[in-house]
Amino acid sequence: YFLLSGILPQANAGLPATNHRRVACSFRDQSLYQIFQISLTSLGQLKNDVISQLQELALSLSLKCLSFDFVGTSVDESSDEFGTVQIPSGWKPILEDSSTLQIFFDYYALTKPPLSKEALECLVRLASIRRSLFTNDAARSKFLAHLMTGTKVILQTGQGLADHDNYHEFCRLLGRFRVNYQLSELVNVEGYSDWIRLVAEFTLKSLQSWQWASNSVYYLLGLWSRLVSSVPYLKADAPSLLDEFVPKITESFITSRFNSVQAGLPDDISENPLDNAELLQDQLDCFPYLCRFQYESCSLFIINIMEPVLQIYSERARVQVSDNSDLAVIEDKLAWIVHIIAAIVKIKQSTGCSVESQEVFDAEISARVLQLINVTDSGIHSQRYGEVSKQRLDRAILTFFQHFRKSYVGDQAMHSSKLYARLSELLGLHDHLLLLNVIIGKIATNLKCYTESEEVIDHTLSLFLELASGYMTGKLLLKLDTVKFIVANHTREHFPFLEAKRCSRSRTTFYYTIGWLIFMEDSPVKFKSSMDPLQKVFLSLESTPDSMFRTDAVKFALVGLMRDLRGIAMATNSRRTYGLLFDWLYPVHMPLLLKGISHWTDTPEV
Repeated sequence: YFLLSGILPQANAGLPATNHRRVACSFRDQSLYQIFQISLTSLGQLKNDVISQLQELALSLSLKCLSFDFVGTSVDESSDEFGTVQIPSGWKPILEDSSTLQIFFDYYALTKPPLSKEALECLVRLASIRRSLFTNDAARSKFLAHLMTGTKVILQTGQGLADHDNYHEFCRLLGRFRVNYQLSELVNVEGYSDWIRLVAEFTLKSLQSWQWASNSVYYLLGLWSRLVSSVPYLKADAPSLLDEFVPKITESFITSRFNSVQAGLPDDISENPLDNAELLQDQLDCFPYLCRFQYESCSLFIINIMEPVLQIYSERARVQVSDNSDLAVIEDKLAWIVHIIAAIVKIKQSTGCSVESQEVFDAEISARVLQLINVTDSGIHSQRYGEVSKQRLDRAILTFFQHFRKSYVGDQAMHSSKLYARLSELLGLHDHLLLLNVIIGKIATNLKCYTESEEVIDHTLSLFLELASGYMTGKLLLKLDTVKFIVANHTREHFPFLEAKRCSRSRTTFYYTIGWLIFMEDSPVKFKSSMDPLQKVFLSLESTPDSMFRTDAVKFALVGLMRDLRGIAMATNSRRTYGLLFDWLYPVHMPLLLKGISHWTDTPEV
């Protein structure tokens, strides 16, 4: 067994690509099936439920056989591209034999970690076998029924799930049902109602144990999202029962995010989803599909859970108290709900109600975020820009704007009369331009008030650039007084982040965006007037005597000016715009560049 376990990985590695594939295919066709049979034979020789070392090795060998790269593609199990396991057709008899599947369920029940985890890993791969391997639909349905029966027993007993590795692998096993089987197949299996009820209860418990199961819940939410997405295509008479369970799971997920804030945050900031974009995306990717399944009740729940927190936050803006520690918890709660609303608005898939109805509900929850924006920069909250929780909340608002813009504002968005009609009733925002004004107002506030948070500045500038570089949104921006002010007054007096050293790289993005806006209008006069702030910096540096040119203040001013000009240059995407910038620089300002190079030859930064 040690020999065979050593051969398997060697058959997959260590040779040039062509030879490697030839050897691996030959090994697969001539030897692998026999090795798998040997491992199953040894596993079947169990006496008195006592596991020998030989059988431990046989279990490991079975896993290696099922993990073999059958078609020569590297397997990334972290993504859905793992898809199906392409087991050769010659394995059909042994895999259609019900004892093969049962033996791994038996070993899971009889062993302890890490052996029980290996048994579950074997089941994950068996649950991923390609559809075409089976003789007919009846054989495949029988295999699926066996999988559901085995997982149902584990759900009923909870055996082995106290171990974190087992728990995670079992969630992966349940997640495979969403990838490899259709809802119509699941509902027709005898015992489906008991199985889906147990899976729902397991999911709810997992959401309540968010600290322990945070990395595993992804697979469960993925299963439920795939199930609800399949409901429109369900033609079977058997009920799916999703109407009963999905709303509970949706509400439990939202409540669990709130409770995670109340219970305290992890010491390692990278483990807090509000500070980790990838982790946050993993947790929210599948949620919108669940929410939109019964959107009316879900949107009402979101409003009911958000409004009391928003009311407290509004009241605290007007009251000065000595201890503001509770504001951090309030801001983190609001950040979570804003991220959730942003994720919902991002996905416009209709499963439970009409598109028009969904737009009305989108307006209802979006209006609460827009109301929040009126509060975040008022009263005492305007003194909290240095607080991490305030920065999290503002990043969540920026994420909401990014997703809302793509769905309801700009070049690709549809003119959604139902959404804007409802926003007009609630907030008086009846079209794109008024909403853009709100977004630009928040962008301007962030650029004025944040001086040390590089993350918020970069996120703000990213949104600003998205708006400016869109053909329709760019044209609309030029109509706004706030944008006109930014283009004419891009100085450190108005935007202090421009002189913060930690945000120095952000200057290029800022001026890239301003360049987009300047060049959108075919006006040399407008270009020259917009360059006045940079012209003043040039004149100041050009008038600096040589004896004063080697100071830190001059170095920072020179580096900043070059970063700014680089941004403007990046926005020159035609001969006309490039000519405007070049003629402005040459020959008048070129001596300063030469002077900078000659005086700072020993400073790579310059």
